[in-house]
Amino acid sequence: MSEWYKEDLAFIHDDGFRDYALKSAPGILEILRQNKINSGLVVDLGCGSGLWANELVKSNYQVLGVDISEAMIAIAQNRVPQAKFYVGSVFKIAIPPCHAVTSISECLSYLFDADNNRQNLIQLFRRIYQALTPGGVFIFDIVEAGQIAIGNKTKNFTEGKNWLVLVEKEELRSQNILTRRIITFRQVGEYYRRDEEIHYVQLYRATQIATDLRKIGFRVQTTRNYGSYYLPKGNAAFIARKPFPD
Repeated sequence: MSEWYKEDLAFIHDDGFRDYALKSAPGILEILRQNKINSGLVVDLGCGSGLWANELVKSNYQVLGVDISEAMIAIAQNRVPQAKFYVGSVFKIAIPPCHAVTSISECLSYLFDADNNRQNLIQLFRRIYQALTPGGVFIFDIVEAGQIAIGNKTKNFTEGKNWLVLVEKEELRSQNILTRRIITFRQVGEYYRRDEEIHYVQLYRATQIATDLRKIGFRVQTTRNYGSYYLPKGNAAFIARKPFPD
């Protein structure tokens, strides 16, 4: 069992934090259509509980989803039996020929994947470029620094039916890392079960990521929204197109 997004946090994230995926979906579907990608295979890296995969399948796309969390994949398989899902590192998975690759909700920034480092990220970009058909698109988002003032910590809680989650966040600017301490309480039978996870998130600069993508051959657009949905403060999205040959 993975140490991150274990059973309770996976359940809570799916139940109470689905807005990012669902509100992004119409805008991303429109990007696909604008690029004349109306069908075919979409590879979703960091697919989570399959919310975005479900929107793709409903729009007649084929989906291959990958996530490091067994608990998330179990939810995804139950939600979208028409799609294929694998448990594993997005930095190691073999990417088949496809029309689009997506990674929504800052998945490529998470450092709990031991294979996540700058060298492997650039290599992933190259493998995605090679896998995409000409005219294909790579759509993803990352986190930049500046969400939290230096030396400060933010604390907040969210509650739903039979669960509560507490989140403490702090930016370590010297390391360009955002730390999230997440404490969950979920009712199981008569009692509430407590669990805790600490997530480390790499803080990137959108300008550097865009430069990295262009060096590989992508034509890159940076944005702060997917259609009418504006991303949370500090998040940047990329629409990277593989050009047709001259």
